[in-house]
Amino acid sequence: MEWRDEGVLLAMRRHGENAAIIEVFTERHGRHAGVVRGGAGRRMAPILQPGAQLDLTWRARLEDHLGAYTLEPIKGRAADALDDAAALAGLSSVCALLAFCLPEREAHPDLYARSIALLDALGAEGWAYAYLRWELALLDEMGFGLDLSCCAVTGQTQGLEFVSPRSGRAVTREGAGEWADRLLPLPASLRGVGGGERADLLVGFGVTGHFLSDHLARSLGDKPLPAARQRFVDRVARGA
Repeated sequence: MEWRDEGVLLAMRRHGENAAIIEVFTERHGRHAGVVRGGAGRRMAPILQPGAQLDLTWRARLEDHLGAYTLEPIKGRAADALDDAAALAGLSSVCALLAFCLPEREAHPDLYARSIALLDALGAEGWAYAYLRWELALLDEMGFGLDLSCCAVTGQTQGLEFVSPRSGRAVTREGAGEWADRLLPLPASLRGVGGGERADLLVGFGVTGHFLSDHLARSLGDKPLPAARQRFVDRVARGA
């Protein structure tokens, strides 16, 4: 069995004395693991960094085997973010969340394209806002998308102020009534009408974090979200 694809490195762990097992997110083969011979050596260390874009060839005797990768670097991203702690934290969060929730060997081309676009804009102005919108896309791709188009109670499209923590649907103040204190706030950043002010972003991260942890993570066996995600949110909260 053999295929060739391009992908972004999500994670790496040592395997034996000198090899490594890497997980990559590719356009046509999804999240896919494989062995890199010599991957734990000094020569490969600068290449096998989270977020690196790689040209990959995977080979195995049978399709369901772990298989082995040969690879060539296309673009490194972690080194470019070393001088920007918030950007580096964001890169780590993107890679950790993809490794956490993507089913193995299942293609998600739209999410792949959005993820690459986000990583290519690493550290640019408005990057934290783009990251928040990416989390919305991730939830949608995994089957837990939010419906913020109209009120779940009244059907109105204006005056949306809340999100139901159970259904992920928007609600107006009128529709919320006496249940308002049990709903999540709906910030401008999630409605797509804000520029991403820090306080507004943090409210948005609280909403997406709720659905990532209470819905998506629970569906995966109630595993805790990767700590990298909270580290990034904390960086944003400190004004980075």
